[in-house]
Amino acid sequence: MNRVADMILANPQPKRSRLKRLRKYRLHLLGISVTALLLTGFLFWPSSPLDLGVGNRLVTSGVLASWREGELVVLVRHEERCDRSANPCFGPADGLTINGTERAVELGKAFDSLGMSLTDVLSSPTTRTAQTSLFMFGKTELSPGPLAICGDAMGGEILGHKQPGRNLMLITHSACMSDFQTSLGFPHAAAAEYGSALFVKVLPNGTFKAMGTMNSEEWTAALKQL
Repeated sequence: MNRVADMILANPQPKRSRLKRLRKYRLHLLGISVTALLLTGFLFWPSSPLDLGVGNRLVTSGVLASWREGELVVLVRHEERCDRSANPCFGPADGLTINGTERAVELGKAFDSLGMSLTDVLSSPTTRTAQTSLFMFGKTELSPGPLAICGDAMGGEILGHKQPGRNLMLITHSACMSDFQTSLGFPHAAAAEYGSALFVKVLPNGTFKAMGTMNSEEWTAALKQL
């Protein structure tokens, strides 16, 4: 009788061990599944728009053709701001550095190479953006209102300023460019550098298509491909 009782009491131990191993196995599978989902999201989540400074992408992406048809909105970040740099200021501290004005001149020449006859330029109402526009093109026209065109609703505001058959260039800020890229499906895009440009096509139905970005130092090589 005691032997039978001992056997009955001994049986639960292997069962508990099997259940413990089964739970560990399930947790292991769950960990693998979560890792796989995170990796898939990382691989397929949009990062940044096309880098137009690579090869002949100004042409192959369709940007040059759309530019010549007046179909684009181009957001350009102002050049180097003085209050965040150790470089000498050109004027007020909230404006550009001397280096920033020189880079703005070169950036303006790059856009002049594409042709500016079908392009309207608006600057956000700050010293650094107004100076960037002035040194790029010799003039400044501020966007209406006291604030820059930014935020979740900026797409509609942009369409309100763009004329049919004419490109619209906005001299703006990195935060505004990030807002627009997020609305275009690129919430994790790299922050815009000084003088970088975001090219966006306005489709016939009034929606936007991100065409690509160009950093200021890429223009020289890109224009040689044309």
